[in-house]
Amino acid sequence: METPGSQSSLHRANLERVVRAVRLAGSLTQAEIARTTGLSAATVSNIVRELKDGGTVEVTPTSAGGRRARSVSLSGDAGIVVGVDFGHTHLRVAIGNLAHQVLAEESEPMDVDASASEGFDRAEELVGRLIDATGVDRVKVAGVGLGVPGPIDLESGTLGSTSILPGWSGTSPAEELRGRLGVPVHVDNDANLGALGELVWGSGRGVRDLAYIKVASGVGAGLVISGKIYRGPGGTAGEIGHITLDEAGPVCRCGNRGCLETYAAARYVLPLLQSSHGGDLTMETVVRLARDGDPGCRRVIADVGRHIGSGVANLCNLLNPSRVVLGGDLAEAGELVLGPIRESVGRYAIPSAGRRLSVRPGALGGRAEVLGALALALSEMGDSTLLDGFQPAVTPAFT
Repeated sequence: METPGSQSSLHRANLERVVRAVRLAGSLTQAEIARTTGLSAATVSNIVRELKDGGTVEVTPTSAGGRRARSVSLSGDAGIVVGVDFGHTHLRVAIGNLAHQVLAEESEPMDVDASASEGFDRAEELVGRLIDATGVDRVKVAGVGLGVPGPIDLESGTLGSTSILPGWSGTSPAEELRGRLGVPVHVDNDANLGALGELVWGSGRGVRDLAYIKVASGVGAGLVISGKIYRGPGGTAGEIGHITLDEAGPVCRCGNRGCLETYAAARYVLPLLQSSHGGDLTMETVVRLARDGDPGCRRVIADVGRHIGSGVANLCNLLNPSRVVLGGDLAEAGELVLGPIRESVGRYAIPSAGRRLSVRPGALGGRAEVLGALALALSEMGDSTLLDGFQPAVTPAFT
């Protein structure tokens, strides 16, 4: 029997530290593992050799700083995770392995607002189809990350605002999908998952403090502080769309007046162009027309950028992030929207905070949320299960 502080229990703890570091990063060199875990280079070398011999990790040649190195990742057949993203108009599912490789991905149009039960039925069907397409045994599903377009109450796990998804009122999305799939399900709102996706795979890589701004039918923000998603005690942190810009402005769906959302979200912006451009506009179409030189669309996008910049300036003054990543269809407008955002930040943010801020478009486009769901599933799974049945070799005392 292992006792706390014994050589065997210490070695087990070090094995789990290495596995966790590799699992969260996707792949690391041995030097990076040593820096991340605080273990000595010799200890890391011994542990990696053990894990490789046991089939838990794979080691491949790479380079770091111009020198030859070895990249360590979890074995491709160690298990898989599932990402499910419910948008207002789509359902997207992705399957990934523990080495952060996407094995299958598919999106289909869907009116998510209409019916929660229909949404879960479609998600269950699509998840099953994609798992079968990968050829991976379903028993190897380690967990599911689930994204929904609304705030999640952290205590109850239910959607916190019936005005956003009225057809989902009273539902617990994680419980619903867990009952259908029979595996652990972890749920978060789409903005948080967009932030997590960009942090792991996109424009937020290498940054520990950022805000991901998603502009779609609403406006939300995912906040990363010290490398982790910040949700707040009730799970509603990041509702940047409800910062008040004008107390006498339009009435927002939240009941207040002049929220940022009423000046930036698609449902409020598109009607500004309908008299001149017709009633079938989408934000994607507006962005395309603006990039082609349409003056009306350019003006609207610039105005939206300035309003978003006011909200970003507030974030700078409060949280001082080093990077803001803009997601959603609006990000495709590039400098047409990023320039006005920077202009407002320069005007309203504290100079010391604004100077340090980098504003970038998202690198993942519409995939940010589903990849963030994969990252959520990867971050929430336990490391001890990856070592179940692992028989460590006899190791020196310093490991």
